[in-house]
Order: sequence, then C-alpha cells, then structure tokens
Amino acid sequence: MSHTDTTVSTFHRLFVLSVLAAALTACAVPLPTPTAIPAQPTAAQEPTATPAPTATPEPQPTAAPAVEAPTTNLTDGCIETFSPDVDYFPEKVTLEDATGFTVEYFKHYKVVTVLNPWRGAEQQFRYVIVQCGAPAPTDVGDALVIEAPAQDVIAMSTTHLPHLEKLDLLDRLLGLDSFLYVNNPKVRALIEAGALMEIGSGAQVDVEKTIAAQPDLVMTYGSGDPQYDAHPKLLEAKIPTVINAEYMEETPLGRAEWIKFTALFFNKEAQAQEAYAATQQRYRAIAEKVKAATTRPVVIPNMAMQDKWIVPGGASYVAQLIRDAGGAYPFADDQSAGSLFLTFEEVYDKAVSADVWLLGSFERYDTIQAILAAEPRYAEMAAVKNGNVWNNDKRVNENGGNDYWETGVGNPDILLADLAKILHPDLMADHEFVFWRKLESK
Repeated sequence: MSHTDTTVSTFHRLFVLSVLAAALTACAVPLPTPTAIPAQPTAAQEPTATPAPTATPEPQPTAAPAVEAPTTNLTDGCIETFSPDVDYFPEKVTLEDATGFTVEYFKHYKVVTVLNPWRGAEQQFRYVIVQCGAPAPTDVGDALVIEAPAQDVIAMSTTHLPHLEKLDLLDRLLGLDSFLYVNNPKVRALIEAGALMEIGSGAQVDVEKTIAAQPDLVMTYGSGDPQYDAHPKLLEAKIPTVINAEYMEETPLGRAEWIKFTALFFNKEAQAQEAYAATQQRYRAIAEKVKAATTRPVVIPNMAMQDKWIVPGGASYVAQLIRDAGGAYPFADDQSAGSLFLTFEEVYDKAVSADVWLLGSFERYDTIQAILAAEPRYAEMAAVKNGNVWNNDKRVNENGGNDYWETGVGNPDILLADLAKILHPDLMADHEFVFWRKLESK
C-alpha cells in the first residue's frame, strides 16, 4: 500500500470515529445536578398520625313488626303473634243489674268471680279466662284457668240455652245434662239429629263420658248439696267446669244479665251487651207503661202442698216482677230474697182477699173446679170466685219441661208483659200471652 493510500485510509478511519463520537455525545442523557445539602438540618417532621380504623357497625337486630291491636274481640281461633302490650279485649262488658259476679279485665286475660254460687255458700269461684294463643298468668291461686274463645260447651241447665241462642253459639253446643225438659226448637232439632250427648246430672253425672268428649267448657249450677251438684266430680276429673248462679239474683233483670257471664267464655261481650240492652229497654218500657194504672191488684203466688204454703220473699225476683207489673204483694214487707215456708193458714189469711192467684203449679189443672176437688179450702178465695186464676204452663213439652223456666228466665221482658196483661189488660191490649194460661171455671 502506498503512503498516500495509507494516509487516506487513516484519515478515513479518524473521520468515521469523530462522527461516531459526536453522535454518541449528542445522544447521551445528561446527569441530574446534585441538590445542595442545606446549611441547617431540617427539623424532624411530626409523624403523621395513623387514622383510627373506622369501626365496623354492629349488626342491629331487626325490630319485630308491631302487633296491630284488634278492634273487636277474637271470637274464633287463637291469636298468631302475642304482644304483652296489646289489649286483646277491646269489647268489654259492664254490669248494671246483676250482683252475683264480677269481671276484671287485663290485656290478655280476664278474671271472673262468682260471688254467691248458692244460698248460704261459704266459698266463691274464680275463673281466669285467657285469650287463646297468649300465655296464662303464673300466679292464679285456686282459680280455674280456661282459654277463650271456647269452641264447644256442655250446658247443664236449660236456662243456659237462651244465652247460647242469642249469642249465636248453638253450633258450639256439645251436650246437655238431659234431653227431657228442652223446649228450644233449634236444640230439639240437634237432639233429633243425634248431634248432642247427655251426661246426666248431680252426683250421677257421667264423668268418663264427659272426659271422652273433651269439652272446652261445662256450664252448670250449684246448690251446696253433693247429691244435686255435678261440679265437684267434674272439677276433680280436671274438666273445665264453671258455676252459673243466675238463679241467686234478686231481680228479673239481674238474672237476665248473666248472658254476659256466658259471653265472657266466648269473647262475645259486644253481642251480650247489645242483647241485654234491648231486653232491659223493653222491660223498663213496660214497667213505665203500667205506672199509668189507677189500681194495683193484689197477687198471691203458688199453691199449698198439704199444710205448707211456700211463697217468695218480699225481696225476691218474683216480688219485684209483681211490683214492676203494677201489682201489690201481701208479703212485700218481708226482706227475704229466698222462699218463705209458711203454714196454709198463714198464707190463706192474706190470699183469701187477693184479686189474682198465680198457681205456678207443675201439675196441670185445666179448670178451677179441678183445683177445688183437690183442696176445697180454696173455695173462699176472691180470685177463685172471680175466675181470676192463672198457671204458667202454656208452653210445656211432653216430659213436663216448662218453657217458663227455660226461655222466661233470660227474657224477663216477656214475663213482665204477660203479668202486666193479667193485672192491667187494658194497658197491654196488643200483647199475646206467652207463658200464662187462664183456667176455666169448670
């Protein structure tokens, strides 16, 4: 190679290297300028507080939906959701004329006390009636706890049947003590259809049969004599049995108001209030009407049995009925609510001048002559001579069951209308006799 070629070659290499160096320099990334150290040290920073962790909210129990308070009493079935703050008896009874029982209401139960179950009784009966589906109170003492509304009932007196009919409860009637003395047509139809059972009465009550029937309620009466009372055996067998003491009331309206007692066991208070108010209104209207009478006929009740003549006391419901019908009663000054057991002569001295004679006889007499054939001493009575002799046997069934003592007790307005027409026929011209029948002379 020549010197020139060598020089050119060398130059060429130098030139290429220079160009490459320049290119590399142009592409180089400049290094950052170092930050100067401050002459004074920077004060230490307060550490940033770590934020408190947000508390996870505790799950709150979902409040139970509020139980809506009922506006009427539950007359069928049980409550589904119980609340101790709810009044389950918005419809309540209030007593005006009956004095033989009391009722105290609580939110989900009611306490009923029978004050005078029979004459001379030394005990009372308490019933805690609990709304079905609610808990019973824990401390009830000797009270009998019964759930309401009762779904069926055995009635041991025909006087209970008008209550059940007025309260639309005959479909819950399960049985009776006896079929013999029933007059109510609807109940007789149930008997004929084989829908009811008989359990007997008094100490002869069929406890086993009653247990098998499993009634929610047995309603009976008490006399204080174990021979005639069924409740001791029924209660001993744990059968829910209550005493209805309507017959102890001293006024006709007081007896009728025991429909409210019956209603308490079925939560039928509203219907009982309405039914009784109507009866009371009719009764008082008749009593007010006869005040216009200008005379007060003297009335003698009942008949003698041999040498004994039993008459109602002056404070009895019969004496009240006579007064309210516009009559006068010879024994009105007596203060007894029960019966007076007198001799024939003691009563006859007052009866001989009486204007009206109300026999009240279980034996049927079709004529006054038939009565005199049995007891000639009645012949001198003014009522006998005037043909004003009556008996309350207009509606008696084939077995001697007298509807006066069945339907009449619960409907004193009808009893009063009948008696007012006997004493003051001109004031009661529109009334048709229901229970009383006038005897023919012969």
